[in-house]
Amino acid sequence: MDLAMSFKNDKLVGDFWGGLAAMLVALPSAIAFGVTIYASIGPAYAGLGALAGILGAAALGLVAPSLGGTNRLITAPCAPAAAVLSAFAIELVQQDVDPAFIVLRLTALGLVAGLIQLLLGLMRIGSLIKYIPFPVVSGYLTGVGLIIIGSQIPKFLGVFGNQSLWRTLTSPQTWQWQSVLIGGVTATVMLGAPLLTRVIPAAILGLLAGVLSYFGLALFVDESMLVLEGNKLIIGPLGGSAAGMLEAVTGRWRDIGELKLGQIASLMGTALTLAVLLSIDTLKTAVVLDALTRSRHDSNRELIAQGLGNVGSACIGGMPGAGQMGATLVNLASGGQTRISGVVEGVLALLAFLALGAFIAWIPVAALASILIVVGIRMIDIKSLHLLESSWTMLDFAVIMAVVAVALAYSLIAASAVGIALAMFLFIREQLMSTVIRRKASGRERFSKRVRLGQEMDLLEQRGDRTTILELQGSLFFGTKDQLYTALEPELSKRNYIVLDMRRVQSVDVTAVHLLSQIRDSLIEREAFLVFSGLTHTLPNGKNLAELFEQMELTTNTDHVKIFGELDDAVEWVEDQVLAENLMQVAEVPPLEIYEMEIFKDSKEDSLIALVECLERCSVAKNEKVFSTGDAADRLFLIRKGAVRITTPVPGTSSSRHRLTYGRGDFVGGLSFVTRAVSFSADATAMEDTELYVLHRESFEKLCEEHRRLAFHLMQAIAQVLALRLSYADKELLAMQE
Repeated sequence: MDLAMSFKNDKLVGDFWGGLAAMLVALPSAIAFGVTIYASIGPAYAGLGALAGILGAAALGLVAPSLGGTNRLITAPCAPAAAVLSAFAIELVQQDVDPAFIVLRLTALGLVAGLIQLLLGLMRIGSLIKYIPFPVVSGYLTGVGLIIIGSQIPKFLGVFGNQSLWRTLTSPQTWQWQSVLIGGVTATVMLGAPLLTRVIPAAILGLLAGVLSYFGLALFVDESMLVLEGNKLIIGPLGGSAAGMLEAVTGRWRDIGELKLGQIASLMGTALTLAVLLSIDTLKTAVVLDALTRSRHDSNRELIAQGLGNVGSACIGGMPGAGQMGATLVNLASGGQTRISGVVEGVLALLAFLALGAFIAWIPVAALASILIVVGIRMIDIKSLHLLESSWTMLDFAVIMAVVAVALAYSLIAASAVGIALAMFLFIREQLMSTVIRRKASGRERFSKRVRLGQEMDLLEQRGDRTTILELQGSLFFGTKDQLYTALEPELSKRNYIVLDMRRVQSVDVTAVHLLSQIRDSLIEREAFLVFSGLTHTLPNGKNLAELFEQMELTTNTDHVKIFGELDDAVEWVEDQVLAENLMQVAEVPPLEIYEMEIFKDSKEDSLIALVECLERCSVAKNEKVFSTGDAADRLFLIRKGAVRITTPVPGTSSSRHRLTYGRGDFVGGLSFVTRAVSFSADATAMEDTELYVLHRESFEKLCEEHRRLAFHLMQAIAQVLALRLSYADKELLAMQE
């Protein structure tokens, strides 16, 4: 009990220090993000933006970890949210929308995005979002990073208002050197801090350096910088008392009630983009966390928690956010072990706001801009330039550049649409580049597991060119239709049997089914057969191939389409048809006598009399065992009539794997008999009513003593048949490798 309590206390201590360190990383970024968004409305709204960032960090930290499914994950305002909301606010400003109404729309946008995230989690789409291709995600994050950098450069240079980035860069007379100096000091310390210490987060040290440089300039250079009201170089008053915060929240909700349904509906496109971005950011962080901690997160539960967290943040006037990579890794490194560390981060963010509200008002805008510029630079995927080194990956790089270009030239919403379209394009490209033909063989190269006698095998080899066997794989759809037809078209006019193994097929569309119907009709005209195997398995999309083909009338209304569960059964059926066309077949065949069996064709009849005296005759009914795994391997079975199927049990399951099938005139257990194995390693089952000769080892030992020459010829005959089987198996393996 004491050990358990000690372990629990250690976890709580680790969660506290982890939550504290995460708050120190997340809070400055949250303030910077909030200022970025609301300063787009006007400098007077910078304080409201800082408040929104702080409230977002608190609400997200309290709600998301409490309900989420990922230990140590820290949820806070993030860069993608800042980029989308800033672009949205700038667009409304350009349309001359009332600033107060823009604030309401921003709140409503965060609320709707949270509800969409909640819906995505409930619909269990969380497991799909993380499969968005890397080039699309890379381009998106790079675009967001560049947008953040572009929006922060004017603030870094001390230029306020709605002046364009290009005009700002080409008008150095509008720059304020104080702002540039403060921003430069902040960025330098933030970048250099990790080289000296990792105990205190670099963002905190950079922010402190920016504040100190601001007050240093105020005290020794320009005393007007010590004035709080109307000072554009700093955030300004937040209105940070608890009563003031409550009034701001209730007032926001009184006003938001005036929004009309049509106005909220117009937010859906931007809200969907924001929700997907936040979801990707969260799940990407969760995947990294899983890799570091050898754990596994619940993506759908996490999306539900993130959605409720963003709804809660919007309800109190905070900005939306996601699972933040930097704060999460700091939490992990500082001892955080459970979801409690995330709650601690939210509580401490709220306490820091209430205790340090007056100090936050003096934070320089240029210092926050520098922090965001560094964050934006780190979001740019420089490593993607390596994709240019290979012709195989140049198209992936082009996708990244396309998403970035659309994000910069138009909007993140348009970039999301382009990203989805390019994701589909990448999928189709990969399908087109991969082959749907896993293996192609003729009837001379691929045999069934039914063991045939010499005469039958010779005939199957001679007539093997009448059969072609294709093992298919991947997706059969409009993009791979031509590839499949190209492989089959030469076979349609000269093959009597076309076997298609569908076991490894992942998806089939209507176009592919239509092509298969055309192939079937072409074969029917020649009285040829289309044979399917492996149709009974369920595809990843939940569809059953056999049901789909039947519904599309591909496998119905004709005797020229055959369906088998396994490829071996299909090949065996084809072999039976070939043999039936060329060998005399009768409805009922009598059991073979010993001298009629092929392995004794060179033996004299009178010399077999002694062997017959050593044999025992037995009958085995259909589906009954001839022998089972573990039985003593002291018998050789000669099949007078019927067939015996050999299967090997699959360890740990109740199923078995088909190895071989032996028919009339053949023998079973020869290898074990020759090698003197202790027990059988497989099961032998009669496929029909079967008649057998059984030679026990004791009887064989007696035969060796009394008729040594006969025993020698028996072992020689068995060895020759085994060698012949091995040569056919070797030939088939060689064909499969090629």
